[in-house]
Amino acid sequence: MPDEFHGSSAIDRRRFVKASLLPAVLPVTHVLEDAAAQGAGPVPRGPEIIDSNVHLFEWPFRKLKFDRAEALIAKLRRHRITQAWAGSFEAVFHKQLDAANRRLAEECRTSGAGLLLPIGTVNPAWPDWEEDLRRCHEQHGIRGLRLYPTYHGYTLDHPEFTRLLGETAKRGMLVQVALRLEDERVHHPAIDIPPVNAAPLLDALKKVPSARVQLINSAGPLLGNNVSALVRDTRVAFDIAATEGNGGVGRLIAGTNPSYRGAIPADRLLFGSHAPFFPCESALMKLFESPLSLEQLEQLMRANARRLIG
Repeated sequence: MPDEFHGSSAIDRRRFVKASLLPAVLPVTHVLEDAAAQGAGPVPRGPEIIDSNVHLFEWPFRKLKFDRAEALIAKLRRHRITQAWAGSFEAVFHKQLDAANRRLAEECRTSGAGLLLPIGTVNPAWPDWEEDLRRCHEQHGIRGLRLYPTYHGYTLDHPEFTRLLGETAKRGMLVQVALRLEDERVHHPAIDIPPVNAAPLLDALKKVPSARVQLINSAGPLLGNNVSALVRDTRVAFDIAATEGNGGVGRLIAGTNPSYRGAIPADRLLFGSHAPFFPCESALMKLFESPLSLEQLEQLMRANARRLIG
């Protein structure tokens, strides 16, 4: 990071949050002005935040305010998000995944304004998923996949899932596994989609230790007793989109979150908003109100994401 952002001028967490992160949550210029007047040295530039969990296009069961790319980009930019990894809601429910991936890549290229990074989708339980993977990587220039196991009808102990991890590892691609998209209690009556059981992931990743995997929307009950083993025995990463409670992110790191049995180190956590399904302000507030050090904030906001995507 630039020297003026975290250099020898001793910008501590309080000054950083006041001058940089707070305006990102609630964009107000007087906060910056007050910090400049009261603090010694230059006010740090706004944080560079990478959002690892957004979606484009329409969610079929309710209208989302920022489901158009232009509107979502404007919203993210307002909150100092400089890159967002975008999956496609169409890929959750469409059978023609290559068409969905092609549209996603094109939308990110033409409307993404340099901010949206497309994250494609394949279904390892369907025939010829290898061709969808090849097209994602070679034709559309997609660097990662987002998987929806329960929406697509398979579990993480499916042998083709493990083979998919091996093929993406060869290509240096990231694999994101969405443990849920919305709370099961508010599902439309036409669908019955359970959350993903994360337990088989441990064995799959032991077979493919070079795989880059991130669990998104990984609320505490979805991980159960698996956190300690996943952290100890694999390189899997997580996001903060589904973390709840005051100081929740800090409690994840400390291992004191009542919904998790185990601690998730700061170097395994990525900023993720689940926008536009969730307000992106929600994820920003989780950073602002959690007792995180400046180093931990920097890890969550961008350093971990840059390392994971390669």
